[in-house]
Amino acid sequence: MREFGLIGRSLGHSFSQTYFTQKFYSLGLTDCRYDLFELPSAAALPALLRAHPGLRGLNVTVPYKEEVWPFLDEVTPAAARVGAVNVIDVRPDGRLVGHNTDYVGFRESLRQFFPLRGPEARALVLGMGGAAKAVEVALHELGIAYWLVGRRPLGPGLTYDDLTPALLAGHPLIVNATPVGTFPHVDECPRLPYAAFTPAHYLYDLVYNPAETQFMAHGRAAGAHVKNGFEMLCLQAEAAWEIWNQ
Repeated sequence: MREFGLIGRSLGHSFSQTYFTQKFYSLGLTDCRYDLFELPSAAALPALLRAHPGLRGLNVTVPYKEEVWPFLDEVTPAAARVGAVNVIDVRPDGRLVGHNTDYVGFRESLRQFFPLRGPEARALVLGMGGAAKAVEVALHELGIAYWLVGRRPLGPGLTYDDLTPALLAGHPLIVNATPVGTFPHVDECPRLPYAAFTPAHYLYDLVYNPAETQFMAHGRAAGAHVKNGFEMLCLQAEAAWEIWNQ
């Protein structure tokens, strides 16, 4: 039996197990299974691997995308560029290799969603964690200029207080790379002047549960284009599957 799974602290919101279970069924792979592993800390990874010797690959979600690094034998250049790991390849010899497929999934999904390129293609990225780092690399590869937005006034980017209607008018792409609005906290949303959004704006929420977050609902009410992170999830999952089957 080849075993795969997802590690994180709280996994009640995750769709990964359903996605891969359906994939195994559609491919007729009766020797594969996918489980959820809620770990109290990234330091519990070695014990998990000892308890499940059949593990061949892991997805990694918050808050361990950066914390798993000390337990890996190797990190690919792409993951190093992002600064976060969301896929672990468990090699037959026991070596653990960290990858990042989040940025690939986001890049390919955004390529179809956001049509602007060049000087007019400017973005605001809400958040400064591992997910935001993946978004940064993807935007850089697509040639889209951006600002990071965080809560700390002394941080490297903007704060939410800086997001005036005039600033939003000059940044047609807004990416929510925070977990705000994720189930079960579906009534929450990033603190933005939503009335300033227009049909010229594109709001991309990395959250996919619920299918429409409050962030998206406010944008849709203003006529903006909106998209959730489900397609990104599928694209990054397929990239992970390719890694595990190399």
